[in-house]
Amino acid sequence: MSSRVLITAGASGVGRAMAEAFDASGAQVWVADVNPASLEACPPHWKKSQLDVADETAVAAMFARIDEEWGGLDALCANAGIAGPTALIEDVALSDWRTCLSVNLEGAFLCSKYAAPMFKRQRSGVVLITSSTAGQYGYPNRAPYAAAKWGMVGLGKTLAMELGPHGVRCNVICPGAVEGPRMEGVLEREAAAKGMTRDQVYEGYASGTSMGSFVEGRDIANMAVFLASDAARLVSGQVIAVDGHTVNPDPKV
Repeated sequence: MSSRVLITAGASGVGRAMAEAFDASGAQVWVADVNPASLEACPPHWKKSQLDVADETAVAAMFARIDEEWGGLDALCANAGIAGPTALIEDVALSDWRTCLSVNLEGAFLCSKYAAPMFKRQRSGVVLITSSTAGQYGYPNRAPYAAAKWGMVGLGKTLAMELGPHGVRCNVICPGAVEGPRMEGVLEREAAAKGMTRDQVYEGYASGTSMGSFVEGRDIANMAVFLASDAARLVSGQVIAVDGHTVNPDPKV
């Protein structure tokens, strides 16, 4: 099992579930999060950094601190992301587009950029990038988010090629609709954009999977722990959906 694990956006939602799962597996956990209140609520034995993943200076400083205090890193969970706007492409402001790509795609890039030298030095390490089923299918009214998540898939596959010769693996996890506060915001905005109720949109997402269900943070966390473990020692360059099997990414309900 990877013993030193960094999770971005690790103080709440899917990231918090990942941190708890790695902690339960016996790993040392370092959570980075933009929200200081969420960090304060994390267990005291976790390492913590307040971080905007789109700020390269801050990312570099955090990795320097990790190297100083831990002497390296075994797994990076590049999990930070935002939902971005829900709007037709002609109504998306350039500033909202750039913010969405900056946090999602550039954040994963920057963390990978500073983790890579540690992993190469050790000749070991795991990168896990949290994309989305939006990065496999796309979603209407979510152009910035889908574009960012598709980019994260390309980033992950490229990292697997670059870092594989150094004993480093990289995989991309694509969650489906995840129960939680962030998804509730997506449901409300999409309902407004489509002239539907929140419950109709919820049912649409669920009915678009063969298992008829949303997923939970623990489902993503369990996959992350597996992919970081020796049980997945030759699993690299893969894009793995945890979504109840999406069969229709845009159901009309």
